[in-house]
Amino acid sequence: MVKFSKQLEAQLIPEWKDAFVNYWQLKKNVKKIKLARNKRPVLEISEENDEYGFSILDPIRFIAKKLSNRFRNGDHKSEILQVRSINRGEGDEEDVYQTELAQLFSEEDEVKEFFWRLDEELNKVNQFYKTKEREFVERGEMLNKQLQILLDLKQVLNERRWRNLQSKSDSGTPPRSSSAWSSDYSGNVTELEETQSETSTTDDVIVAFGRNGVNLINASTRTKTKKGKPKMAVRIDIPATTPARTITAVTSMLWEDLVNNPKKEGPGDCINRKKIQCAEKMIRSAFVELYKGLGLLKTYSSLNMLAFTKILKKFDKVANQQASTNYLKVVKRSHFISSDKVVRLSDEVESIFTKHFTSNDRKKAMKFLRPQLQKDSHMITFLVGLFTGCFVTLFTVYAFLAHLSGMFSSRRDAGGYTDTVYTVFSMFALLSLHMFLYGCNLFMWKNTRINYNFIFEFSPSTALKYRDVFLICTSIMTAVVGAMVAHLILRSNGFSPSQVDAIPGILFLFFIGLLICPFNIFYRSTRYCFIRIIRNIICSPLYKVLMVDFFMADQLTSQIPLLRHMESTVCYLLAGSFKTHQFQTCHSSKTYREFAYVISFLPYYWRALQCARRWFDEGDVNHVANLGKYVSAMVAAGARITFVMQPTLFWQIMVIATSSIATIYQLYWDFVKDWGFLNPKSKNPWLRDELILKNKSIYYVSIVINLVLRLAWVETVMHFSLGSVEYRFMNFSLASLEIIRRGHWNFYRLENEHLNNVGKFRAVKTVPLPFRETDSDG
Repeated sequence: MVKFSKQLEAQLIPEWKDAFVNYWQLKKNVKKIKLARNKRPVLEISEENDEYGFSILDPIRFIAKKLSNRFRNGDHKSEILQVRSINRGEGDEEDVYQTELAQLFSEEDEVKEFFWRLDEELNKVNQFYKTKEREFVERGEMLNKQLQILLDLKQVLNERRWRNLQSKSDSGTPPRSSSAWSSDYSGNVTELEETQSETSTTDDVIVAFGRNGVNLINASTRTKTKKGKPKMAVRIDIPATTPARTITAVTSMLWEDLVNNPKKEGPGDCINRKKIQCAEKMIRSAFVELYKGLGLLKTYSSLNMLAFTKILKKFDKVANQQASTNYLKVVKRSHFISSDKVVRLSDEVESIFTKHFTSNDRKKAMKFLRPQLQKDSHMITFLVGLFTGCFVTLFTVYAFLAHLSGMFSSRRDAGGYTDTVYTVFSMFALLSLHMFLYGCNLFMWKNTRINYNFIFEFSPSTALKYRDVFLICTSIMTAVVGAMVAHLILRSNGFSPSQVDAIPGILFLFFIGLLICPFNIFYRSTRYCFIRIIRNIICSPLYKVLMVDFFMADQLTSQIPLLRHMESTVCYLLAGSFKTHQFQTCHSSKTYREFAYVISFLPYYWRALQCARRWFDEGDVNHVANLGKYVSAMVAAGARITFVMQPTLFWQIMVIATSSIATIYQLYWDFVKDWGFLNPKSKNPWLRDELILKNKSIYYVSIVINLVLRLAWVETVMHFSLGSVEYRFMNFSLASLEIIRRGHWNFYRLENEHLNNVGKFRAVKTVPLPFRETDSDG
């Protein structure tokens, strides 16, 4: 049977952990009472011996006294303690509970400390519940207003469209069917007539809202009352999350700055179908997050009630009293149990969402509001083990056959076949290593209760688990090594190089095709999510930067060798080297060598543009400082590539200077900004105040490891001599060490992000709302 303390730790909301009952501290207080009771009988007997002298009847006298006390206590169970509610202020939220012991306990100090702690925890839970309840209720009222504005706006647009259809019908133009102009509340708003002026539609909307007491304005529309005072207005505010919206927002802002006065009409200001759809999607997402928050608050209430019940039963058992009955009555009357606002608001959200967003389809609504978690499958575990065994076996066979054929000692193939196999194998090996470390990160985040799905905004129903990642990793490597074995066997049996050397290219194209495969196989939702994230990175800064976007961009900065291998593979396919067997075609090309700069710069360039976009959206100068880090890394990468091509003293000095500056910059950002370490005032010396891992020495070891792996660029300058170890193996090893450093960095980066959410009690996402009240004069 699982202990309740373990059960509570597994079920509590990680971001609200500090707001839960400190059950573990209360257990320590109960243990103190137990220890005090174990010492008390000996002390009482010795005291009576001092007063009356020693007698063989002392044990009988002591038992009789305890029985009389028990009967006396049984007659006054209701007077063991009294819990009073004290109001410290005008607001109801200032009510606090305070326990007074109506009966003396033999362990008076320990019992007083226990109930003092219990009162403190009850007041803490009540206060947090009231705060969150008030926050969610206010959010619900705001969403109701937003929804009403949306419904009114859609009604006005539909009436306008109906009038246009009627006028066309009167003029002889055949009207469209009702399905062409009608719209439901699930976002299926049909297009406006092409001949209809957006400006006139906007004017009709503004007039209609004016009749209802609401002034709907665009970016620069201004209205005043008869007395000249500004009216409160509602403005459609759609975040610039796509390239079109970003360009429109920047253009509008620049236009206003140029003319230095509000414009009457501009691009994107009119009320149109796309804005209505975006507004509806935002409101729908906000309702989903509100419902999720209400569910978390109900879980918070039930778990804390169970914790109070369990700890009071422990106290009764140890103290041999019946205090739990009286105290639990007070707990049940407290606000976090007696209030029904959360339950009523949850029912209201379900009803609204079902009616307006799923056309009264409750089953569909529940799929949005209560997404089902993936069930763990034993088949995935079996397949991971199967592919792992296949990979080990095939790799052993490949190494044995390669040794027998003398492939690596063949001078004839040294510049051709070996380079081809090395490029393809290294590319997939580095990718698989990165995925394997990501799977290890998922395993550690799950075990340490880091809510990575919330941080990355992944859907719980489709998010990958660590077993899924291991399955993808092992299946890829099994396919790659299997293709290498087939390639080697065919070459050994006398097949021509032009026939056999197409295998690496075919394998590469196969995985590209699998990535974009439209069929719902092999984690389609994850594959498409990956493509969408890569698109956002490539198109930086046109897309709004989310946590998962810049996290993935950071991964790409550690995968520059893989990108270089992809460059070689693409050149190998496009140049037809597998037909001519001229593998030096790409490496001898000037364009190929110059493109190496582009490949090395792009990940840092994308990451720098993301920092610029975040600074533009949030106005935080820390993003500008972060941008400088990636610019310095870009300069250092360029100096290292040039030094490889031109190994002169000047470029050696440039590499040392630029790489040293970039490394210091990166180390500072790793330790201070991303990990939150090097805090001299922390209660954990030179770490941070809150740590998830219990062993502090792990953090110090991690700092040293990150420092050492950040200095791997020194090999570029020093050219360490390792005897018979080939340069390709050295390059692969350095690339692998950088990926290991990145996987190591990932855990602490997300740990710090999780603790920031915990510090702010942030367990649900705050979705921006489209309609914003503003002063029409401002």
